[in-house]
Amino acid sequence: MPQRESLYHRFPDYRVALEPSARRVRVRVDGEVVADSESTAIVHETKHDPVVYFPRCDVRFDRLEKTDHETFCPFKGEASYWTIRVGDRTLQNAVWGYEDPFPQVAALADYVAFYPDRVEWELGD
Repeated sequence: MPQRESLYHRFPDYRVALEPSARRVRVRVDGEVVADSESTAIVHETKHDPVVYFPRCDVRFDRLEKTDHETFCPFKGEASYWTIRVGDRTLQNAVWGYEDPFPQVAALADYVAFYPDRVEWELGD
């Protein structure tokens, strides 16, 4: 696939900002923890609701399987997707991340996010 360009040059006021959070957040599937972190980042993006991103080191990648599905965001880049497999449960393309994001959001390379309606969330203090 040809390299796509960002639109920051056309929309310089567009914002994608990572806000560090020390609040503990766990993600479970059928009771099994697939992510547990006290170092999440809340991503605030123009015209979008905030999204919780988990550091890759706090995610159980042994429960994830990378898929061929990809999407493109003109402000973040190409998104890769993973399916969650826990027991008999399969959640197709339930996790996404930007492995090689645009330079303006380079920190996203260290994080992935879960579709909140497909997993169980547990928020700590």
